[in-house]
Amino acid sequence: MTTTTARTPSAPAPAGPGPGPGRSEVELRIGGMTCASCAARVEKKLNRMDGVTATVNYATEKARVVYPAGTEVADLIATVVKTGYTAEEPPPPEPAVQDTPGADAPAADTDPELSALRRRLTVSALLALPVVLLAMVPAAQFDNWQWLSLTLAAPVVVWGGLPFHRAAWTNLRHGAATMDTLVSLGTLAAFGWSLWALFLGDAGMPGMRHPFAWTVSRADGTSTIYLEVAAGVTVFLLLGRFLEARSKRRAGAALRALLDLGAKDVAVLRDGREVRIPAGRLAVGDRFVVRPGEKIATDGTVVEGASAVDTALLTGESVPVDVAVGDAVTGATVNAGGKLVVEATRVGADTRLARMARLVEEAQSGKAEVQRLADRVAGIFVPVVLLIAVGTFGGWLGATGDTVAAFTAAVAVLIIACPCALGLATPTALLVGTGRGAQLGILIKGPEVLESTRRVDTVVLDKTGTVTTGRMTLVEVYAAEGTDEREVLRLAGAVEHASEHPVARAVAAGAGERIGALPSAEDFTNVPGRGVRARVEGREVAVGRRLFDQVPEEVAGAVRAAEEAGRTAVPVGWDGEVRGMVAVADAVKETSAEAVAALRRLGLRPVLLTGDNRRVAESVAREVGIAPQDVVAEVLPEEKAEVVKGLRAEGRTVAMVGDGVNDAAALATADLGLAMGTGTDAAIEASDLTLVRGDLRVAADAIRLSRRTLATIKGNLVWAFGYNVAALPLAAAGLLNPMIAGAAMAFSSVFVVTNSLRLRTFH
Repeated sequence: MTTTTARTPSAPAPAGPGPGPGRSEVELRIGGMTCASCAARVEKKLNRMDGVTATVNYATEKARVVYPAGTEVADLIATVVKTGYTAEEPPPPEPAVQDTPGADAPAADTDPELSALRRRLTVSALLALPVVLLAMVPAAQFDNWQWLSLTLAAPVVVWGGLPFHRAAWTNLRHGAATMDTLVSLGTLAAFGWSLWALFLGDAGMPGMRHPFAWTVSRADGTSTIYLEVAAGVTVFLLLGRFLEARSKRRAGAALRALLDLGAKDVAVLRDGREVRIPAGRLAVGDRFVVRPGEKIATDGTVVEGASAVDTALLTGESVPVDVAVGDAVTGATVNAGGKLVVEATRVGADTRLARMARLVEEAQSGKAEVQRLADRVAGIFVPVVLLIAVGTFGGWLGATGDTVAAFTAAVAVLIIACPCALGLATPTALLVGTGRGAQLGILIKGPEVLESTRRVDTVVLDKTGTVTTGRMTLVEVYAAEGTDEREVLRLAGAVEHASEHPVARAVAAGAGERIGALPSAEDFTNVPGRGVRARVEGREVAVGRRLFDQVPEEVAGAVRAAEEAGRTAVPVGWDGEVRGMVAVADAVKETSAEAVAALRRLGLRPVLLTGDNRRVAESVAREVGIAPQDVVAEVLPEEKAEVVKGLRAEGRTVAMVGDGVNDAAALATADLGLAMGTGTDAAIEASDLTLVRGDLRVAADAIRLSRRTLATIKGNLVWAFGYNVAALPLAAAGLLNPMIAGAAMAFSSVFVVTNSLRLRTFH
């Protein structure tokens, strides 16, 4: 793809140099990450390797790494392992057992990690509940209640909190601190203080009573226990992690559903017999049978039969598309009509479905610039919080001399401060937004695209194939007085049926659709540059302006009116007299006017761009609601990019919608390129957004979805930053009980993920 300085390259890539000569790219699955600072550490270590550029995504738990010749993937994995995490190359996706994706995501019971987390949460919650109730309701405290609390809280802190303690120890051995360090320090400190007070202080005495306060309170340290803090915080964090893990799976459900769309097996023709084989074994050139109700196994061309194909699962388009011999069909779509025989043209990773899934996954793995800032903050956040906790303890101790109050405030600071929400803010919104886009036939290539959609104020629409159908269509039939329109069309269609000219094909096809069976033509003659003649039902029929010496004013007026409307008009006559006229045109798509109106509602100024003559262009513009001054006509293919540059030079931020090879340069030059998925590969590669359907209305949907996703990301980041900015001073000031701080921290991450999941309802 050729890019200009107009915008960043559209293909998503890690920050820095992408794969080039002597460079390779690999995707690694990273294990053991528990927060955004973990991802920041792994990314930092990989980027310190010579010539290596890496992007680590906490939400997807993947790293995209570009590395130079001489560096092995094993070296990259070893670096991650030395950092304290695991890494491996993801195995190729296996076909799903089910043939139809229906569920949002696999059931939690089928995920061992989620099931184990649920068991740990359930047991810990049952044990911690009495501990919290006894501490919060002094009236329920009986003699020696504190020892029952210890018995119940100990397994929660030690076994329930084991994932936090294990991760904290691993990070400590590698000289690092993460969210687990804060959680482990906070809960173990509260538990350790309680043990000291119970066994060496006065807290273990029979009849001891313990008041509960929502804020830091002063008390005798030897009789103060924090078992409810240690157990309650552990349960809250386990709940937060469970909800976060389940939500992340739901966020990625759209991509998994996309990968599951393909057929699992296929009936291939071998020596005239049908042989059932796995769809993955299909080769280019194989012919296979698709019966009604079956999925088409791969991209191909119909060689036998006619049917209607339901593309709803792949493109979101509800109306089945009619196909016949010679038409292209797409894998994963459903044969809704008759039996088809299809010849495979693309298989495996080259199919449209595979390319869609690859684009979605790459977009989900990318990072917007705003997320890189959040990652940098998360990377230094934990050490800063540790310093704040130490400062809080020292400040309270120096100001009040009260060790209990100082300890309580410091523990609250440790527990409430967590950068998880920062790390989840962008990736989860991207996961859901791009996945929902794929379900609607919108492929967003990367997170940087979202910023462009917010700034765009002008949208340039290529005419042919984007606003119009891109093929000649019969649009008008006129009959002179005393002649029937149906007869004019029937005879014209019969003669034109024998011709291969695009105008003739349009007339013949239109006649066939409106009338049905046409009479046969005899003695067909093509008069180059003038028209065609033939004998139909004993009459000498002629179609073509230059075949007649004189055209009646009545018909000539109809021809002029059609041409002024940008149509190609052809007189029709028989037995030496002109009897009527047929007109064809590159018809405007039924949805284009609605699409232009939708783009205007988004605050965009539509501009029509075409190589056609101005009269035709203005006719199309009138039909879809574009002003004449916003029509740029008679432009050579190589000049389209210059038109976009000119608009940008005027200070406009330009989106370009196109579908042809001649649109590729303009798509790459625009601030935002949108390619119709029905167009050429060159146009799709040069674009930022691909619209799988050939419906211009999807362009407005794509911009709306992108803006909504960007707004969600920004809302998440405002919450994540705002939560920490507000919560840390409150905790340091002693206004938060550590247990309440733990609940707030856990639910901050859940809020971010839940907010992102609202994008699933986008329509």
